[in-house]
Amino acid sequence: MKTFKNIMSWVLPIAIGLILALLIRQFWFTMVKVDGTSMQPNLQNNERVVAFKTSKIKAGSVVVFDAYGLDPDQTAKNAVYVKRVIGMPGDSVRYTSNGQLYVNNKLVKQSYLKNNYQQTTGSFMANSHSKVTGWNLVSLSHDQGWKKSVTTNKVPKGYYFVMGDHRSVSNDSRYWGLVPKNKMIGVVKAWPWQNRKQYINNFQP
Repeated sequence: MKTFKNIMSWVLPIAIGLILALLIRQFWFTMVKVDGTSMQPNLQNNERVVAFKTSKIKAGSVVVFDAYGLDPDQTAKNAVYVKRVIGMPGDSVRYTSNGQLYVNNKLVKQSYLKNNYQQTTGSFMANSHSKVTGWNLVSLSHDQGWKKSVTTNKVPKGYYFVMGDHRSVSNDSRYWGLVPKNKMIGVVKAWPWQNRKQYINNFQP
């Protein structure tokens, strides 16, 4: 009996600790490794960040979401993407051919982008006549064949429009469409020692 009590005196705290850790991971936050260069210059390939599941998603938030079933080219069932929220539910979004972003007809200063080249490159689409032009949600929905179509240039209720900061390489909402709320995992927060953390943690459009 004494031996059993001695064993339980250290097994029980470990078990409780593991249970608490699992509960925190399930309901509060999760660790995520950035895969690829789509969030440069603010997040680098293989950089680790924490995603808080209880944080409120806002315009400009960097988020993690379940990509399986959204991106038709994504076959891994556990795949997650890290992108920035550009359009909230109800927002209208358009991008000009010279790289200016308008949300609800208001120019958004994309200060999280490193330079004008990054802002403009890859942020326009060619239309059916191969003419480089700007885009809005309606034209993207039609030209790219989104699963959730848009006819009013507004993000539907319960959905988000996301893009990567490295516009020329990012595989994002421009191509495969909107992210449903139930696919969202959490809001990313950078560690205090990470470079350009202010463009992840505190950016407001």
